[in-house]
Amino acid sequence: MSDQTKGKPAARFPSLFRNWVSLAGIILAASSFFTVAFLIALDFFRSFTNPYMGILTYIVAPVFLIAGLCMIAFGALWERHRRRKRAPGDIPAFPRIDLNVPRQQHAFIAVAVVTVVFLLLSAVGSYRTYQFTESVTFCGKTCHSIMTPEYTAYQQSPHARVECVQCHIGPGASWFVKSKLSGAYQVYATLMDKYPRPIPTPIENLRPARETCERCHWPQKFFGEVKRDFIHYLPDEQNSPWTILMLVKIGGGNPRFGQIGGIHWHMAIANKIEYIASDNERQIIPWVRLTDRNGKVTVYQFADNPLKPEQIAAAQPRVMDCMDCHNRPTHIYHSPVDSVDTALLSGRIDHNLPYIKKEAVQTLAKTYPNTEQALSGISKTLTQFYQTNYPDLAKTNSQSVVAAVTEVQNIYRHNFFPSMKVNWRVYPDNLGHMNFPGCFRCHDGAHTSAGGKTIVNDCDACHTIIVQGPEGKQKTSLAGLEFKHPVDTSGLWEEMMCSDCHDGSLAE
Repeated sequence: MSDQTKGKPAARFPSLFRNWVSLAGIILAASSFFTVAFLIALDFFRSFTNPYMGILTYIVAPVFLIAGLCMIAFGALWERHRRRKRAPGDIPAFPRIDLNVPRQQHAFIAVAVVTVVFLLLSAVGSYRTYQFTESVTFCGKTCHSIMTPEYTAYQQSPHARVECVQCHIGPGASWFVKSKLSGAYQVYATLMDKYPRPIPTPIENLRPARETCERCHWPQKFFGEVKRDFIHYLPDEQNSPWTILMLVKIGGGNPRFGQIGGIHWHMAIANKIEYIASDNERQIIPWVRLTDRNGKVTVYQFADNPLKPEQIAAAQPRVMDCMDCHNRPTHIYHSPVDSVDTALLSGRIDHNLPYIKKEAVQTLAKTYPNTEQALSGISKTLTQFYQTNYPDLAKTNSQSVVAAVTEVQNIYRHNFFPSMKVNWRVYPDNLGHMNFPGCFRCHDGAHTSAGGKTIVNDCDACHTIIVQGPEGKQKTSLAGLEFKHPVDTSGLWEEMMCSDCHDGSLAE
């Protein structure tokens, strides 16, 4: 140190944070910090639910906090660079940190405390962000207009107590990361209004059912038969009930302890079934390959129009799993016929109202431009029908008419979504074979092997009818009854699939 400078205090440069970038960052970071702290406290103690509260608290507000901190650091570096460029000999290339200097010591302690607090808040925020983005609220309510059909159907489904992520993502970090990467495009499609209407299915790159569905349901633990009751109401004046009780041979079983059989025979318990579909919805299946437990391979194809070798080579066979039959386990859009039958059976619609089955189904099956006009049209159509054709009943039993109108409107709200072009027709349900081909995609009697073997299409292969017939005239047999069509079709039902006539509206 020279004699001229000896004894003089060291030069103190103004704080590096005294620039407009850092000052703006300090203001942004401070306001964001208190906002985040307030929102986190509100999130923990609030008594109301709002899907956008989580987005604001754990996604939007922290972005501004981090942006403010980055602005502070960038401003300081920019200011230091500017000063060093102006006086390169006075400012060293790298900052000097000396904790023996009280001023630097206090600054270090302050920075350390702020850092610890920030890291703690970041840890809480990160965990809550993970929780929120995995919640049903985030999946169902955030993108309200898009996910309304799926969320509405989910709330009415058998899996209403199962969180979305348990099926769509499942456990483990790898699929969590994949889902978030896939979700990035969904966010873009939503913001830019580029999403399809309706949302196409089946979902590509969905996690295999054996890693999700079979955590609760696995075929090895299913045995025997399950009794199913089907109560249908005919579209006549009396809404005549027609009962079918059957034993569905779900089968299953464990190959280590007994014979494998029933419908769950398909589920790779002792066999492997692969197929090639010629359409995106997997409704047309021209090629099926069975590999049994001994390794024997049998290929079945359409007898009249088999696939060419080059088509088979270019295709990627899919291994059959739960979702090939149970393809609508949660997001179920019920047909008008099924919905009205259920409402009549439960008493929500008075079955004594003449032709209510026919009129309700026809009204629901119409195409409406939006929900408001649909609800208005349902009310107007049903009310006018009884006022015109049954004026005395419309006066004396008006409560039943009003209740029927209300229930039909509720059916529409839960199963029809014009804004997303969603209804039961859009999403084929492969469970059964009434309104869609379902089982008959393969079990149609038209798939044969090179050896002349045909995939079975015998009704008794999957179920046994034990009770059948109209009210008061039902026939019963534990040995099984031959199916009888409620309406005389002169045997035509034996020559075609159910879905050739039945499509969820009134059969023609």
